[in-house]
Amino acid sequence: MNGESTPAYSSKKEALDILHYLRKEFDPISLPAGVASRADHVQFVAERDLPYFPIPFKETETAAALKAIEGSVASLLADTRQGESPSNRKIVVDLEKTTAFLFQAYLARVGGYGKLDKEVKGLLKDTDLLQAQSDPYRRMSANLYATKTPNEYYHIHGSLEASTTLRMIGLEPFRPDLKTHEDIVQTIESAVKKFTVDELEKLNAEHRQAGVKAFTHADFLKTPHGKANIALPPWSVEGLEDQTPRIPLAEHQGNRLLSGIKVLELCRIIAGPTITRILGEYGAEVIKVTSPNLSDVPFFQVDGNMGKRATDLDLKTPQGREAFETLLGEADVVVDGYRPGAIEKLGYGPKQLSELAIKRGKGFVYVNENCFGYEGEWAHRAGWQQIADCVTGIAWEQGKFMGRNEPMVPPFPISDYGTGCIGAITALVGLYHRATRGGSWHGKASLMHYDLLLFKVGLLPEHVQQKLRDTMGPEVLALRYHNSVDQISGTVLRRMREVYPGFVENPKFLDKWYADKYKAEVHVVKPVVEVEGLELGFRRASRPNGSDEATWEVGEEKDYRLE
Repeated sequence: MNGESTPAYSSKKEALDILHYLRKEFDPISLPAGVASRADHVQFVAERDLPYFPIPFKETETAAALKAIEGSVASLLADTRQGESPSNRKIVVDLEKTTAFLFQAYLARVGGYGKLDKEVKGLLKDTDLLQAQSDPYRRMSANLYATKTPNEYYHIHGSLEASTTLRMIGLEPFRPDLKTHEDIVQTIESAVKKFTVDELEKLNAEHRQAGVKAFTHADFLKTPHGKANIALPPWSVEGLEDQTPRIPLAEHQGNRLLSGIKVLELCRIIAGPTITRILGEYGAEVIKVTSPNLSDVPFFQVDGNMGKRATDLDLKTPQGREAFETLLGEADVVVDGYRPGAIEKLGYGPKQLSELAIKRGKGFVYVNENCFGYEGEWAHRAGWQQIADCVTGIAWEQGKFMGRNEPMVPPFPISDYGTGCIGAITALVGLYHRATRGGSWHGKASLMHYDLLLFKVGLLPEHVQQKLRDTMGPEVLALRYHNSVDQISGTVLRRMREVYPGFVENPKFLDKWYADKYKAEVHVVKPVVEVEGLELGFRRASRPNGSDEATWEVGEEKDYRLE
């Protein structure tokens, strides 16, 4: 260092800097002008003023800034309630809580078991209909592999179905003879290595599969899609119709900001359900609608369905459509996390809901969450968190952080949770505009734009990255690009428990309930934001998909909070 001291790094200061950056990025529709003054009343707190994750990006700091925006919009929305005097509510964002939020599925428990415990399967509803999660071979149809071209990697993604992707690359859909992870990886990677990236792209397009090359960030920015998106803000909110009247928040609902607001969730896995989980924290009544014919990851429901009710409806049948449209008639917010255009083809997209809003005389807030954003040549493509991380360059930076000349997906589905927070912000902004202007509003969030935000705010300083590497040690640094998501996350989780026991195992971050639908205790991460004068928390415990009737009427509930 030539006698120079290393500058001190403060996660709290960085979160504040990112908050100031975000305040300047948006038009007054996507982020109302009143948010700026509210943001001046944000306080970031931390027991350890440094990041925890072995990742080169400012994940906690960026998410904390987003949570500050979330709390600021909530504060602004609260002032629209009749009889409410404008106030400068104190907003507190705890960076440890924020970190817990970013890997909350790995901290959740049902019956004392977590996501990586084999015993947990006996407590879950089996929604892995096509064995894309439970069969280790089929599970690895969603993974990063080397291609025919040296130093080029491709993330195939069999999603929740697996057979199409495996057949696409010349493999059998089931291989019970493959017993070890090493044999499975060798078999699938040998098949992938027969193809170039261009050939895999062509196959994916023909078979409508998710999948993408692992780009460096610089190379992504050279693509037409990168050029079309890099200058765009991390989210947007747009007007859909301006003919319906203002709909103020319900009066006399205590400190639960969104009491009386009804939310329909059409989502799977993590990012979309996180949007509605957050709205539920503010008091909204959320019904998650899933198809009984579509697979979902069982354990993610333990965390993602917290505070909601959950019903199964087949929207391709007359009976399912009738029940859904009855729910839709009373809904305020609809959240769509499916493949671009899928819900629209069923007749429930933004344009159709705008027409319904005018007919019923009450506007909707429609929120989309997708992978590739809404502009550019790849906007129509399906994708998941790992796909966004590979296309934007996150995976290559993670590989460099690990000391390797190869891409690697980061531990934990962090981009999912960050995108979920962004989607919740757009929903709150839409409700603010509906309350103050009337009309219907369309919020747009994407995994890709969350990842691009990470690049825009810059990587952690090298000395902070080195400290994280030193802390994690050789077991974590031995991980490779072909390790599964659960292997990577499980290895990092074990190490984090060893070096940060006061954080990872801290019960103060967890909300503990008896969940009647699981007949077991459920422990989940608490809401992050604290807004003075507002009560945030869950209305009920979690439950598996399809546990409830398709009605807004709430019957007797047997869930209760513990302690």
